[in-house]
Amino acid sequence: MSTLTPKENYLRVLRGEIPDFVPSFYEPYADTIWLDYYFKPTYAPDGFNFSPWGVRYVGSPDLNMGGIPEPNFIILRDITKWRDVIKNPGTGNIDFEKYYTKSIEGRDRENQALVVAGGEYFQTLVSFMGFAEAVMAMFEEPDEVYALLDYISEYNIEIAKQRIRYTKPDIYMVSDDCAAAMHPFFSPDMYKRLIKPFHKKHADLARENNLCITKHDCGHAEAFIPDWIEMGVSGWNPAQAVNDLRAIKQTYGAKFTPDGGQWEYISRDFDLTTDDGLIAAVDEYVAAFAPGGGFVFSAMPPFDPQHMEDFGRRNELVRNYFFDKIRNYYN
Repeated sequence: MSTLTPKENYLRVLRGEIPDFVPSFYEPYADTIWLDYYFKPTYAPDGFNFSPWGVRYVGSPDLNMGGIPEPNFIILRDITKWRDVIKNPGTGNIDFEKYYTKSIEGRDRENQALVVAGGEYFQTLVSFMGFAEAVMAMFEEPDEVYALLDYISEYNIEIAKQRIRYTKPDIYMVSDDCAAAMHPFFSPDMYKRLIKPFHKKHADLARENNLCITKHDCGHAEAFIPDWIEMGVSGWNPAQAVNDLRAIKQTYGAKFTPDGGQWEYISRDFDLTTDDGLIAAVDEYVAAFAPGGGFVFSAMPPFDPQHMEDFGRRNELVRNYFFDKIRNYYN
């Protein structure tokens, strides 16, 4: 019987080691602090809030009040004029100790790895200009884009330093969506030239503080994996099923852990409407991704809000199968 906590066990996975047992959401292993006003308003419960840079974020009940930049609220229309428009918010009046100490109150630090996020550069540029204008600026005025992102990084890195200082996390997640469902928003070469240098600043800071590093990037982002690994990233979420997850596993093994999409990738080939089909999919899922480590279990039955009773029964079926057959896979 393992004496490792779910946290310690999961950190083994991110370090490329074989864990004592398969991590799963049945034994919560990580706790992510998403809300940080000093980066941006993750939620906009009052209808709208402003980022430190002056971008207005809006929320809606349909999106659980998750904050997004208000459409057509553009603060930068000409990338060459950014020096006249974008001003460093400054950190002189922030009580970092009070803010970040409060943010970790009541969290289970013994059993769950604390994850903090930061490093949004492409998304910040989009929040200033709108998506199409931001991408065009990267093509037409790359030097100006780089200069603006470098200016933004001065503030972002200072915030990240203070956040690490007072929360003492276990994992730093570089968070910046760079892809849509079918394709990245820009080429790997453009990523290397304009975005990666700033993601690397956050990864370097994490390494200086002996933190594991993960990457959050939705969509078809697998083209960026070699750059992430070069920066020290060892885990990726949500690693959606539009990526070739089998090939990623075969290429990187335990060195790099995609987390979140492998189940969907496998389950599409099975009839999940039957219990036998569901368990067969779970077996194939584990056989494909568990060998050698670098695996986090996330299988579940299809969610059907109109048949919650049956969903609960089938979810319990998967849960029991996990603890009976899967959890101790590495023993």
